[in-house]
Amino acid sequence: MRKLKLDELNRPDLEAYQEQEKLPVVVILDHVRSLHNVGSVFRTADGFSIERVILCGITGRPPHREIEKTALGATDSVEWIYVQDTADAIKELRDSGYIIIALEQAEGSTMLHNFFPAQDQKYALILGNEVDGVSEEAMALIDHCIEIPQFGTKHSFNVVISAGIVLWDFCAKLRLNYGK
Repeated sequence: MRKLKLDELNRPDLEAYQEQEKLPVVVILDHVRSLHNVGSVFRTADGFSIERVILCGITGRPPHREIEKTALGATDSVEWIYVQDTADAIKELRDSGYIIIALEQAEGSTMLHNFFPAQDQKYALILGNEVDGVSEEAMALIDHCIEIPQFGTKHSFNVVISAGIVLWDFCAKLRLNYGK
């Protein structure tokens, strides 16, 4: 087996990327403190071609050298905005027809493999702070809470790993029709 060269991957250029259909998902970063995590979420968002990223609270924002170390230019391809108050971002998205989902370990959460996004819906996925998770303020405003099943000794996955798992799941279910 031969590894593909970069020019064989058939990735769109920046202009084509911005014009292509996006996965109907917005990621909200709720007080994510690590700039490397922010950059990695941008790169993951680019890979799954989501609509945009909303940075809230203490979450760092581009341009920043530490974000770019992991984003590798994805801050130029992925649409993003900064909103100081996570609740304001949630309210605006809800008013625009988005279903608001927290990724959190919470009473009454739905395991990811049991959550099936609808083809005709738009979703806002809230990812929380590395220590405290999704803020209580944001949790009070959500429509659903999903949780990634875990089987090891650690309490949670890193926020970037969580983003990758959930965005892949949404992509698989919405674009590739897995699980139907």
